[in-house]
Amino acid sequence: MGTLVRVEGVTKIYEQGGVPVHALRGVDLSVAPGEFLALVGPSGSGKTTLLNLMGGLDRPTAGSVWVGEEEVSALSRSALSRFRLRNIGFVFQEYNLIPVLTVLENVEYVMLLQGIREAERRRRALALLEEVGLAGMQHRRPRELSGGQQQRVAVARALVAEPLLVLADEPTANLDSETGAALLDLMRRLNERKGVTFVFSTHDPMVMARARRVVRLKDGRVVA
Repeated sequence: MGTLVRVEGVTKIYEQGGVPVHALRGVDLSVAPGEFLALVGPSGSGKTTLLNLMGGLDRPTAGSVWVGEEEVSALSRSALSRFRLRNIGFVFQEYNLIPVLTVLENVEYVMLLQGIREAERRRRALALLEEVGLAGMQHRRPRELSGGQQQRVAVARALVAEPLLVLADEPTANLDSETGAALLDLMRRLNERKGVTFVFSTHDPMVMARARRVVRLKDGRVVA
């Protein structure tokens, strides 16, 4: 199967009030293409930090992070931005939709930055909105949608540019259990049909139950 993500000897130390805090301590982890993987653990275990390092949103204090053939932890800021744009999709707990844009424009936004022509952007965005159950809602603004619908827009935006990897940070945290389960089932179907690799950070038992592999962290270390 090969390896899509390699985390090698990663340590991350933050400063809080002049005191060093170890968020991660010598973590090693590999993620294969097509995985549906959950990072779990108590608050402060390091799972969100690890997800951010995989996505190039932060840099390790020591060690290296690879996505595909690229060592993302060694890229310059501009090169890292270009790499994320082309290769990584993000689904955040707070949705992070642009409120002044329509649903369609939010989904198209990454492709606009990539320079994809308008007709192709429109075709891909509308097809994916239909796939996530939002056909006919493309002209609404985020404020006109429920939380579950906004998170479906976020999933469509993350997937529409066909990234190598989708990183989801507590994607069900602000959703009721029924909506959260429906969203997870949707992402699982997209994983199975399209082969998209998903990595979650989560406390949610529903995510753990659907994951094909669960990696448990405690005090900045992989423990199981």
